[in-house]
Amino acid sequence: MRYQIALFFTALQFYTRFPAPEWVEYKPKNLSMATRFLPLMGWIVGFIAALSFLVFSFITNISIGILMSMVASILVTGAFHEDGFADVCDGFGGGWTKEKILLIMKDSRIGTYGSVGLILILALKFSLLQDLATKIESDPLVLTLLFIAAHSVSRFMPAIIIFTQPYARDSDDSKSKPVAQKVNAGTLIIAGIFAIIPMILLSFLLKELLLFGSLVFLGLITFVLNRYFRKWIGGYTGDCLGAIQQVCEIGFYLFLVVLWKFT
Repeated sequence: MRYQIALFFTALQFYTRFPAPEWVEYKPKNLSMATRFLPLMGWIVGFIAALSFLVFSFITNISIGILMSMVASILVTGAFHEDGFADVCDGFGGGWTKEKILLIMKDSRIGTYGSVGLILILALKFSLLQDLATKIESDPLVLTLLFIAAHSVSRFMPAIIIFTQPYARDSDDSKSKPVAQKVNAGTLIIAGIFAIIPMILLSFLLKELLLFGSLVFLGLITFVLNRYFRKWIGGYTGDCLGAIQQVCEIGFYLFLVVLWKFT
């Protein structure tokens, strides 16, 4: 049990800005094992985002509530996944060889592709959330579960990549930015359980079984992105995982917007 608690705090410290107790020692192996709690980090981030929305939409309006929920999620994670998405935009937008792409992604500076990519994906997230919030603002529980489900299931997709795909950088090249690698099937199953629980609860409250179709849609997104990454760099990097999380979170919101428009 103490080991599982240590893995939880390892995930909490790595994937959010929350500190871990002093007794939790960082070990590369623990980071990989802590992938089982990656969707659970989505519970935390999603709950904080939902709470921020509910508070600020009540005292101001829906638009400001959505912006504050986005600000809250970025502050909680330190823009961890957004940074990965921007690096992927820069790397794959400006590089034409594996070496060049990896070099650009390792650069801490942001370029044109990364800037434009962030603007577009954040604008799309705002628009989709505004549409969804308008429909379910009157039900705080459903809205909270929607945020939690989006953040947890979108974090499960990178776990699948970690389990199935090779890491693209050599060990010496990745020391400055540790990344979870080589998780076992048990870790993936636990991560899947944490990802599916909010989906089940949300589906039950909405009485909408088609909601599980989002898993197929996100799986397709992950498959396409994985093929693209494998083609150009032979695997994944931490930035690729961040990009997958961001795109899958958007994909979840998009699926719901389309579903509720035609049902």
